[in-house]
Amino acid sequence: MRQQYGTQILGGILSSAVGSNTGNAVAQLAQTGFSFANLKYSRDNENEADYMGLIFAAMAGYDPQVAVSFWQRMAAGKTQAQSEFLSDHPSDATRIANLQKYMPEALKYYKK
Repeated sequence: MRQQYGTQILGGILSSAVGSNTGNAVAQLAQTGFSFANLKYSRDNENEADYMGLIFAAMAGYDPQVAVSFWQRMAAGKTQAQSEFLSDHPSDATRIANLQKYMPEALKYYKK
C-alpha cells in the first residue's frame, strides 16, 4: 500500500510540476516497476507454502516423496516454460529442487 500511495503522490507532484501526461506516465512506470519487484516475495511465499505443505502432508500420513513426482508430471505436461522472473510462482524446476531439499526433514515426520 505504501508503494501505491507513493506512486500516487509522485504522480500528483509531477502532474502539477511538469504536466499531467508526464506525471501519469512516471507514476504508471513506477507502479509497473514495483509490481515486478514484488513478484519475488510471492515466489518466496509459494516456496514456504510448499515446505509447510510437505511437512503437514507427512504428519498426516501421506508420503511426501509423491510431491516430487507430481511436479515432474506437471512440468512434463507444459508446452512452454514461463520465465520465473516474470512469474509470481516458482518454476517447476525450482519447486522440484526445493522439494528434494526439504525431503529429509519431511521424511522425519512420515510414518506409514
